[in-house]
Amino acid sequence: MVIKTIVAKAQGGKGGWSKHDVQYPMEKAVERAGIEPVVFHELRHTYASDLIKRGVQLMIVADQLGHADTRMVEKHYGHLAQTTKREAIRNGATVLGINPTR
Repeated sequence: MVIKTIVAKAQGGKGGWSKHDVQYPMEKAVERAGIEPVVFHELRHTYASDLIKRGVQLMIVADQLGHADTRMVEKHYGHLAQTTKREAIRNGATVLGINPTR
């Protein structure tokens, strides 16, 4: 319901979302869920971080966040991409019978 409300407001012809379009529905959702307060931007950050940790390409993450290119994603999440790359290489090495040092 919260997302429906946010999207409906965003499509209301105002030319995008404002902080207030998201704030009240998020506060109500958090209250109903009985969890610690969380703001929409934290969910966005978590979403981007999880995508990168799962190996999703940076351009796809950038597109999901509404960026035209990967510069902002690289700036804020690049360290996660490097960690994910190292883990993928280590995992691939063990499949090939190579014992990588950590």
